[in-house]
Amino acid sequence: MRSSHPRSAAVAALVASALATGLLVGSADAAEGAASADPVRIHDIQGTTRISPLNGKQVADVEGIVTGVRTYGSRGFWIQDPDADDNEATSEGVFVFTGSVPTVAVGDAVKVSGTVGEYIPGGVSSGNQSVTQISKPAVTVVSSGNALPQAAEINEYTVPAAYAPAGDPAADGSINGLALDPSRYALDFYESLEGMNVRIGTSRVVGATDPYSELWVTVKGWENAAKRGGTVYGSYESQNTGRLQIQQLAPVAQQPFPVANVGDKLTGTTEGPLDFNQFGGYTLVARTLGTVKAGTIAPEKTKPQAANELAVATYNVENLDPTDPQEKFDALAKAVVENLASPDILALEEIQDDNGAKNDGTVSAGQTLAKFTAAVSAAGGPAYQWRTVDPEDKKDGGEPGGNIRQVFLFNPARVTFTERAPGDAVTATGVVKENGKAALTHSPGRIDPANPAWADSRKPLAGEFVFRGKKVFVIANHFGSKGGDEGLTSHHQPPVRKSEEKRLLQAQSVNGFVKEILAAEKNANVLVLGDINDFEFSATTDALADGGALYPAIKSLPKSERYSYVFQGNAQVLDQILTSPAIKQFTYDSVHINAEFAAQNSDHDPQVLRFRP
Repeated sequence: MRSSHPRSAAVAALVASALATGLLVGSADAAEGAASADPVRIHDIQGTTRISPLNGKQVADVEGIVTGVRTYGSRGFWIQDPDADDNEATSEGVFVFTGSVPTVAVGDAVKVSGTVGEYIPGGVSSGNQSVTQISKPAVTVVSSGNALPQAAEINEYTVPAAYAPAGDPAADGSINGLALDPSRYALDFYESLEGMNVRIGTSRVVGATDPYSELWVTVKGWENAAKRGGTVYGSYESQNTGRLQIQQLAPVAQQPFPVANVGDKLTGTTEGPLDFNQFGGYTLVARTLGTVKAGTIAPEKTKPQAANELAVATYNVENLDPTDPQEKFDALAKAVVENLASPDILALEEIQDDNGAKNDGTVSAGQTLAKFTAAVSAAGGPAYQWRTVDPEDKKDGGEPGGNIRQVFLFNPARVTFTERAPGDAVTATGVVKENGKAALTHSPGRIDPANPAWADSRKPLAGEFVFRGKKVFVIANHFGSKGGDEGLTSHHQPPVRKSEEKRLLQAQSVNGFVKEILAAEKNANVLVLGDINDFEFSATTDALADGGALYPAIKSLPKSERYSYVFQGNAQVLDQILTSPAIKQFTYDSVHINAEFAAQNSDHDPQVLRFRP
């Protein structure tokens, strides 16, 4: 359901595949059985649960007013019965899937005959809810220029506070068979409006415009508000019911989609059909789009470290390689110097090999790092040196052929790197006691690389540093992604988060290594940092901190400032720095320079911690 982008082709392919395989339930046997002699109403099709009671059945002469026409992606149109029933659980709107550019216009009164089905965006394995629709339609236009049904209001008063009912244990945790309770649950409320003409008023933007011409707003401005205008995802029970994705019906070639940042406002009325798609769930596909009024946020700049403070940072630079334009290197380097105040140690994630995604066995990243450190120097920053361990080819996940890895950059004018028999991709670094203090057997070295927890994932990079005569251990991480997890709008409630299993094992591995360091030296300065790919309240973070070995430093911030990433309008923590008990006093900063903005150099915000060893 994307315009002018490869995703639109992907959606079209999914639709075609669904029709061919019967994912669009009932399509395979559409020719079987005679059509019902009695016309049905749209609310009869929608029913009082998420699955149509007429699923797989043919219907004839379903009447409605066309409220929206989509000519790209999943092509079709929405119709709505202007004569609603008195049941708030039954939607009066439905999508008619044509597969080609529809020949109807908004305001047409039509009669539609076809097959009722439940199409699952993303396929059954996605866990997504289904869209009730009519496929293989025969359409008769009765009249044109009709007034549209009055739009249903979506606002802070109509959207319930509770997010979703608990899934039915007898149905594998699915809510599909449960009767909708739209006055009690937000997901039920949205589902009861599926396919209908809906409206929002002036609303705050909580997810910036993305490359696919969509943004996110909240109709509940007070709901878990972030300091800079977003909406914070602070627990598995704080899904933020007021979030709603906004797209537009007009192709962007005809009407450019507005560029908005978090904290901006979408003013006036935004009105159109309520859709459901695989890239965010319930979506207002605007026939009439409000106007963006710019907010006041600007990229943050952290405070420079004092002479006796060690500044350590982490930054996911999003698949950086020499084939990227020089502008990306320059922008990232400028951020290191101006926004991060040139930290003494900087752990980078997603540094790709010297030819990026070209899959030819190259694993070295010297060219990538030379280009990046040169850009930092050109921006007025320090002459950073780097240390890393090249991965085995195609063994660490990420973009195929890219061979992403973590890298330490350090300012040799401020910090010394302790080289100890540098390890390779398959050699585990260990902990020994040296003059009564902990030391690594390999620095730089990888932690536990043979552990199955790190299969097809980035192995942690450990290194020893010395600052003003004090030793500091730094462990850079990039845990397994959330790929494959179900979205918050899944028909399973709670959603299945399968990827957590791997990150839990990874966290246990790192926690065990930190405990080895602390067993050798109780007061060792240890920092575990990187793209943890999990929340500060997650089981992953709890496992990292187990036994008091580490403290998630982002928890030192007020809840309204705890985020490094914005996903589907939820400001959330993915990037972290954790401290060992010896690091009692520190200053922490999640430096918001990317995640809230439509123009991004990365989709992550860097994190900086300053302390005096």
